Amino acid sequence: MRLINSIEAVTRRAGWLGAVLIFPLIGALVFEVFSRYVLGRPTMWAFEISYMVMGAIFMLGMANALRVGQHVSVDILSLNLGQRSNALVRLVGYALFLPILLWLVWELSKYALAAFNSGERSGRSAWNPVIWPVFTVWFAGFLLLALQVVAELLKSLAILRGQAPAAEDQA
Repeated sequence: MRLINSIEAVTRRAGWLGAVLIFPLIGALVFEVFSRYVLGRPTMWAFEISYMVMGAIFMLGMANALRVGQHVSVDILSLNLGQRSNALVRLVGYALFLPILLWLVWELSKYALAAFNSGERSGRSAWNPVIWPVFTVWFAGFLLLALQVVAELLKSLAILRGQAPAAEDQA
């Protein structure tokens, strides 16, 4: 299905971006350790950068983790059910989860916009950066997760109709 493939292409790219963010995180932490213990001058930004980037890694990767089946699941149930029964269980679960996700996406969009408009700052360090980029990444991450849930719903529906979706590269 073209819609599923489009959603999963976006999800895959976001997961890749999240994975690549490990490099700036490592760089910031190595610089902080060097600055603190070798130069005797700790940075005022490394703590905030580290939690912001780590949060972005998680948020950008959670939809991709769903796409490749890496979220926690109860295998005791799924191993004893057939493909169609598993599709039905997933369909019901995702159908219950999607309205909650959509509500969360809506609220996060308002939160990010309010932080942008007010110039809200973190208040966690002397650096005190604006916080709207973090909230925007939260919004984007949950939006991607909601889209991936839609793709999973469509895949489950296809299985129930006897039209198993084409097995695409899961990497």
